Formats: sequence, C-alpha cells, structure tokens
Amino acid sequence: MTDATAHLQRLRASIDNIDAALIFLLAERFRCTQQVGVLKAEHRMPASDPGREEQQIARLRRLSLEADLDPEFAEKWFNFVVAEVIRHHTAAAAAD
Repeated sequence: MTDATAHLQRLRASIDNIDAALIFLLAERFRCTQQVGVLKAEHRMPASDPGREEQQIARLRRLSLEADLDPEFAEKWFNFVVAEVIRHHTAAAAAD
C-alpha cells in the first residue's frame, strides 16, 4: 500500500466517523424539535417562528465564519432542516 493510499484511507475513516456523529446529532436535534412541536400543538402556537429562524440564521452564519465554513452553505442547511421541522410541527398540530 502506498503512503497516499494509506493517507486516503485514514482521511476516509475520519470522514465516516464525522458522518456518523452528524447523523446522531441530527437525530437528537429532531427529538428536541419534536418535543417543541408537541408543546406548540398543545398550546395552539404556530408551527413556524420566523423571528426565531432569523436569529438562528444570523447566529449560524456567525458561527460558520468562525469555523471557516461557507455561511451560505450553513444557511441552506438550516433552511432545509427547518422546513422538515415545520412539517413535523404541522403534523403534530393536525394530530392534536
């Protein structure tokens, strides 16, 4: 095995570990947001909170700059996740 191949395998192993951690973190995030959805449904609160979403986008953009991550990507990721969260909240409200 060449040095480059060994290095590639180590990098890919790190990527695989990071991907696994991201999946578990996303699952935990959705467990929390599902609880928020139930709480909102119980109290007849709207599924979305545009003010909170704006604050989070600004926060995540700042964090992404600190982490040397493209803020546009961070915002796209957040919007994708929030769309799914709102779908869950809407479903929880409909089930109530």
